[in-house]
Amino acid sequence: MLWSLPVEIASSDLPGRLAVEIRDLRGMMNVMLRFDTPWLLALLPLTALFSAWWWRMPRPAIRFSDLRLLGDRPRGRPRWVRRVLAGLMTLGLGALLLAAAGPRLRIPTQLTTEGIALMVVVDVSGSMYQQDMDWEGRPITRLEAATRVLELLIDGGEAPGGESFSGRPQDQVGLVTAASYPETLAPLTLSHAAILESLRRERPRSLEAGQTNLGDAIAEALGRLEAAGDRRKVILLLSDGEHNFPGPAHEPTWTPEVAARRAADLGVTIHTIDTGSDAPGQEEMRQYGRRTLTHLAETTGGIAAGADNVSQLVEGCQRIDEFERQRLSIPRHRADREVHHCFGLLAAGCGIAYSMLRATWGRWLP
Repeated sequence: MLWSLPVEIASSDLPGRLAVEIRDLRGMMNVMLRFDTPWLLALLPLTALFSAWWWRMPRPAIRFSDLRLLGDRPRGRPRWVRRVLAGLMTLGLGALLLAAAGPRLRIPTQLTTEGIALMVVVDVSGSMYQQDMDWEGRPITRLEAATRVLELLIDGGEAPGGESFSGRPQDQVGLVTAASYPETLAPLTLSHAAILESLRRERPRSLEAGQTNLGDAIAEALGRLEAAGDRRKVILLLSDGEHNFPGPAHEPTWTPEVAARRAADLGVTIHTIDTGSDAPGQEEMRQYGRRTLTHLAETTGGIAAGADNVSQLVEGCQRIDEFERQRLSIPRHRADREVHHCFGLLAAGCGIAYSMLRATWGRWLP
């Protein structure tokens, strides 16, 4: 049941106030009362019928020929006492039935301190070692730029443009490298320094092992996320190219489309950052790669960002960081709290009040 409350909203702040009211209403609706044995609630009307029968039930009396001795006694007390007794009886029996039905109060709980499970998938194919990124006036490789920005995202710090990251110390972070064959450098862990150190030790792959296999890399990350339990599961993919490794004929690889559908089925969000730049003669290939990364993000409800330079790379990581902090404030876990004792105490209180009133003002002389 919903109650409508009068609300006065000024026209100037209507959108903001209305959004607050809608959020409050959703919070009220999320708090629900459930019962283990709801069929007992069908007996509630019997409590009112029993009270009505008790009200009409004839009371014992004595025959006396002369009532003049009782003429000066106050009148009306027995009637209101009987009404109160009938009300206590109805309320007590109803509360007893509600307690027996096993009521549980479902309350949304915000998991704001648990953090997320973040698997970072980094493309380490040969093209990631091109030195076309500028970090404070010094050319560095795409992989080195990605490593430095990931360090800011995970551990916090200040980027070259002055942007600051607060870090994510509560997140479990893992690392998967994507080349011709994916490799897990680190499973989910809170030891973030070890992850970044493993990424810094990466070296260029050979021509045969240096292709890009995004589908299998995402599949590897999904397998590692199974250890996260109830945490929110996220994949951050940094790549500068398209999926171009078909795999052996007897063992085909996962395509990015298949990986995206599987991640969506598991409730895993994929954020993508395109770290490549447009080289002459590779426009068509780059467009295909961008469409692939955008499809991965859109299918799973993530963010797709482009990063032709360090500034855009930092901006993309900031957007993802802010998005995941907002997602953490959304109630995801519902705790069921048993409240049968509240109804039991109410029934006991009604019983005690009934007994006390029955023994005093509601006492019958016969």
